[in-house]
Amino acid sequence: MKPLGNLRVIDAATLFAGPMAATYLGDFGADVIKVEHPRRGDPSRGHGQAKDGVGLWWKLLSRNKRTTAVDFSTADGQEVALRLLADADVLIENFRPGTLERWNLAPERLWEANPRLVIARVTGFGQTGPMSGRPGFGTLAEAMSGFAAITGEPDGPPTLPPLALADGIAALAVAYAVMVALRAREETGRGQVVDLAIIEPILTVLGPQITAFHALGTVPERTGNRSSSNAPRNTYRTRDGRWLAVSTSAQTIAERVVRLVGRPDLADRPWFASGRTRAEHADELDAAVGGWIAERDADEVIAAFEEAQAAIAPIYDVRDIAVDPQYAALGSIVHVPDDELGSVAMQNVAFRLSETPGEIRWAGPPLGAHSDEILGELGYTAADIGRLRAAGVVA
Repeated sequence: MKPLGNLRVIDAATLFAGPMAATYLGDFGADVIKVEHPRRGDPSRGHGQAKDGVGLWWKLLSRNKRTTAVDFSTADGQEVALRLLADADVLIENFRPGTLERWNLAPERLWEANPRLVIARVTGFGQTGPMSGRPGFGTLAEAMSGFAAITGEPDGPPTLPPLALADGIAALAVAYAVMVALRAREETGRGQVVDLAIIEPILTVLGPQITAFHALGTVPERTGNRSSSNAPRNTYRTRDGRWLAVSTSAQTIAERVVRLVGRPDLADRPWFASGRTRAEHADELDAAVGGWIAERDADEVIAAFEEAQAAIAPIYDVRDIAVDPQYAALGSIVHVPDDELGSVAMQNVAFRLSETPGEIRWAGPPLGAHSDEILGELGYTAADIGRLRAAGVVA
C-alpha cells in the first residue's frame, strides 16, 4: 500500500520549496506530475553540479515525478492546465501573485472545474503585503528572518548558509500544510488555498526570539559555535586534527562532561545549575573541555564520551557521510537506477513508516519525458499532441 497513492499532485513550482514539498508527497506514492516551461524547463535542471550535462540537483528534486512541459501563458496551455487540474487533488505553484489570475487560472476558476482542489501558493513574501509582488528566494528569507543576523562569529559579518536552508524548511511546511488542507477537505468536501511565504517557516524554527524581544527587549547576537542557552557547546579540535561537536542541552549531560574532562568542581559552582548561566561562563568551560579534547585523538575522545553517556559527534563532510555506519544502518543513502546516468546516489525518504514506507522509484526524468503519456490520459490524441508541440505549447 502507498499511503498517498490516491492523490494526484500537479507540481508547477520551481527552485526548491514548492518542488521539494511535492517530492515528499511523491515519496509516499502520490502521482506527482511536474509541469515545466517547454523551452526553459525548471531552473533547477541547471542549478549546481552536473554530470555529462545532466543536472544532479534535478535528479534529487524531481524523483518519483512524471514530467511534462506546458506553456500556461497560452490559451491552449490554459486548456491543458484545466484538464490537468480537473481531477487533481493538489496544485503547488510559486508564480508571483497575480500570475495565475493573469492567465485566467485564478483559484475561483479552478474550483469551478474542481471544487476539491487544494492550491498551495508558495512565494517569497506571501500573497498580500507591500513586498508580495517582489521576486523572493530563500536567501532573502534567511536574511529577513533573523537567521543571518545570529549566524557567524561575534566580530564577523552576518552569515548566510551555503545551501537552500529557508527553502528546505518551507518545503516541509508546505507538505504539512497540504496534508492539513486535505484532511480538512474530508470534512468540508472543498479545497482551499495554502498561502505560504518562505520568510515565515524559518522565522518559526528560530525559536522564541520574537517572544523574548517583546517580553524583555533582548536582541540575539552572533555567538559563533557557542549557544546563549547552554555551555559547553562548541566544536573542538582533537590531537589528530579532527573536529568534534559537543552539546550539553540537558543539565545531566553537562555534569557528565565536566566530570569526564577532570573538572567535577565546575558542577558545584552556583552558575552551573542552568544552561543560561553556564553560557555566561563559556570561556572557562571551553578551556576545560577543549583542552582535554586537544590532548587526545578523536577515536579516544568519542569512546570516552560514549562510555560516559555524554553527547558528542564528529564534524562530517560528504565523504564521511558516505561510509558512516549509522547512516548505513538507517538506509539514509540509496542508489537509484537512471536511464541518463546509470545510477544516482541520493538521500532516501526522510523518515520510516513501519507499515507503509515510502520509496524512491526513479530519479528526475528528462524534460517532457512523460508528455505523450500524460496528455493522452487527458484525452489528447497523437495529432493533438503533435500540433501543441509544433506550436511550442508543450514539450
